[in-house]
Amino acid sequence: MATVGISASIDVSKIDKAKLIKGEKGTYLNITTFVNLDEKDQYDNNGMITQSTTQEERESGVRGVILGNTRVFYTGESQGASSGSVPQAKEAVAEDIPF
Repeated sequence: MATVGISASIDVSKIDKAKLIKGEKGTYLNITTFVNLDEKDQYDNNGMITQSTTQEERESGVRGVILGNTRVFYTGESQGASSGSVPQAKEAVAEDIPF
């Protein structure tokens, strides 16, 4: 399985506060991320982050608010298997991964 490192940034002022979920250990927001490993946009981003929608919202045509962008900064794939648009880095050692 390939490892992909993705950095992301969101505009918190665009969050629909009604979608925040209060849990026992904090307040959460469900998000959806779209990432295209083969192409970048004009700002060098590989994708976007949207606020998640419910099934009913999707069925009625509601689209999630775009909160921000994603950028692939690492892929563990070999140089030949990549499109070349993602910089290659040395393979990470399992104990270096913080999760």
